[in-house]
Amino acid sequence: MIEGESVALAIVRHRLARRYVVRVTEDGSVRLTVPRGASISGGLRFAERQTGWIARERRRQRERSAPWKPGHPVWFRGEVLPLEIDTTGFRVGLEAIKRGRAKEVRDAVQTHLRALASRELTARCMELAAEVGLKVGRVSIRDQKSRWGACSSRRVITLNWRLIQMPAPVSDYVIFHELMHIRQPNHSRKFWREVDSVCSWWRDAERWLRKHGREIL
Repeated sequence: MIEGESVALAIVRHRLARRYVVRVTEDGSVRLTVPRGASISGGLRFAERQTGWIARERRRQRERSAPWKPGHPVWFRGEVLPLEIDTTGFRVGLEAIKRGRAKEVRDAVQTHLRALASRELTARCMELAAEVGLKVGRVSIRDQKSRWGACSSRRVITLNWRLIQMPAPVSDYVIFHELMHIRQPNHSRKFWREVDSVCSWWRDAERWLRKHGREIL
């Protein structure tokens, strides 16, 4: 029961999971991941302790799915700006956005930002790779739901389009983070030393992501 409402709970056992994990899905139900060998009853007790967080996350999702109206706050380049709407289109700060074919305001704005991210983040990733002497196979901009980026064994860097909504230093940190996985495909001490050597502000960026990341995702 969450805030007096009966909420469906799906239990999934995952052999690679190391701990219990609770997630709220897009339809408002709850997913509990249970590590291999761990008890279901222990997972249920863990989920019960997360009811406060689950309630907040469900409210956040309802707010995000509500229709966007004039004044709706939009993250863009590290600022929260009010959405302006007129007969010709939309505006977020100085960024003019055409209405296009999208039926929903949110879809039109996010489609524009994704296109902008595809151009800018791809170019920025290649620029930063050149600065640190690395070759990238390809840069892919995607709509990831729980990750800011990834680096494959073939040197393909995948970036979340929402990096365009972050302050530039935070976005650069995410890119550097993935680039350093070319040198160290792990999160060992060596990896973090590589990150620190090219991005001395990474701790500040991590703090920003912990504080504001869920507002963007």
